Amino acid sequence: MGETVVRLEHITKEFPGVLANDDVSLEIHKGEILALVGENGAGKSTLMNILYGIYAPTNGEVYICGQKVQTFSPKNAIQMHVGMVHQHFMLVPSFTVAQNIVLSREPHRYGFLYNNSRAEEITRELVHEYGLNVDPSARVEDISVGLQQRVEILKTLYRGADILILDEPTAVLTPQETEELFEVLRRIVREMDKTVILITHKLSEVMAVSDNVGIMRAGKLVGVEKTKDVNERILASMMVGRPVLFDQLEKTGLAGDVQIEVQDLHVRDSRGLMAVNGVNLSVRAGEVLGIAAIEGNGQSELLEALAGMRPCESGSVKICGKPAAGLSAGEIRKIGLSHVPEDRLSTGVDPISDVADNLLAGKQNEPAFNRFGFHQRRSEIDRYAGKLYQEYDIRGAGIHAVVGSMSGGNMQKVVVAREFSHGTPVLLISNPSRGIDIGAMEFIHTAIIQKRNEGCAILLSSADLDEVFRLSDRIITMYEGRITGEFPAEKASREEIGYYMTGHRKEEVEIHEAAD
Repeated sequence: MGETVVRLEHITKEFPGVLANDDVSLEIHKGEILALVGENGAGKSTLMNILYGIYAPTNGEVYICGQKVQTFSPKNAIQMHVGMVHQHFMLVPSFTVAQNIVLSREPHRYGFLYNNSRAEEITRELVHEYGLNVDPSARVEDISVGLQQRVEILKTLYRGADILILDEPTAVLTPQETEELFEVLRRIVREMDKTVILITHKLSEVMAVSDNVGIMRAGKLVGVEKTKDVNERILASMMVGRPVLFDQLEKTGLAGDVQIEVQDLHVRDSRGLMAVNGVNLSVRAGEVLGIAAIEGNGQSELLEALAGMRPCESGSVKICGKPAAGLSAGEIRKIGLSHVPEDRLSTGVDPISDVADNLLAGKQNEPAFNRFGFHQRRSEIDRYAGKLYQEYDIRGAGIHAVVGSMSGGNMQKVVVAREFSHGTPVLLISNPSRGIDIGAMEFIHTAIIQKRNEGCAILLSSADLDEVFRLSDRIITMYEGRITGEFPAEKASREEIGYYMTGHRKEEVEIHEAAD
């Protein structure tokens, strides 16, 4: 183990009404990859934002390479050779790769003229040194998300970072891009003696790339373990403070009749461009069809069109054997479809209404809850909402709490409880565990498989490939609005799925590599 490069002593950080970090002490060593894991709100990002100088601690001290930090600011952190790559990239889309990398530290000619050729030369040198291949002259808006992340890392390294913090770095990467990133991290740690701190919720990646893992829960550091001495189940249990079922999802029953049938579907996006381009698919009762795709390849528009939230340009859609293309969301719901949308805050809930009214949405005009069409029966509504509140383990201030005040995980449980309680034979589900902690994810995954086992036809789209594999019976890949492959989940490999997600077949990539 190398020398200590970061020492956090008794760090406490308080925000109004929130204790984000509670007496955290942690040492990080040169030449290691430390993964930092925990549920949402556990305090891991706050702790790293303190190290990077975005926040100052309420109490406690930070030492970097033995030097006590006196001034907390990103500028000071960079001067102390700490860099951070945020989950949401901070690049100028209209600038080139080189212009983004040297931004604020631009090379000049004659002391005042921007030297673009030198900026591109610096970028090529960095690319060669770190093996992060990217074209210096390409505009950032024209390159993939994976390449944009490389630009962020190169920008941080150009500023002299020896301690590199990565916040959820693989959230939008393909399996191949993820492995390429991990290989770069291993190399800069092994060959250049740098230190990497990885904030992530993907435990499989923790096991794949880290040397040590710090586990946080409710603002406290509950342990630091050698990665080789633990497994995903142990880490998950430490994160939530109880045993976690994890992959014990029992799928029962056989697939039945086709309940979703899509033929030659075309759908435009919000800019008027064709986002879904001739899609054909079917989903049977009692099966989960998972969509694996990099964000922005038509999967969102596909599910929105099936749910009646977006018009179909052309093609055929049948739900439960009935034509559904061109119908409104309400009409499609009556046919037998429920929908857990991609963005729970903008389309999944009414954030200014209470939990009870959100749970009732879609049933508010039923006689059990509405007398004579205008008089709500509050006692029946509260009884119904209270039952779902308990059944779906929603936690908070009760059924009369405003939904907008709840955590992301509990807000998602409200959406799932409402949609799953309609008893429809068809479910569309987008990113069910995005932004939620492992405890809520475990509950929602179990609920999805229960609905599948009860005979629901489920079309699932998720940016989390682990989630797609865990829940699906079949997997389709999408690229630029087209289906590029279909696989039985139990026979598919992440590597193969990753190739199809980028529009290539594995054979094509192998032939191309051989030619090179």
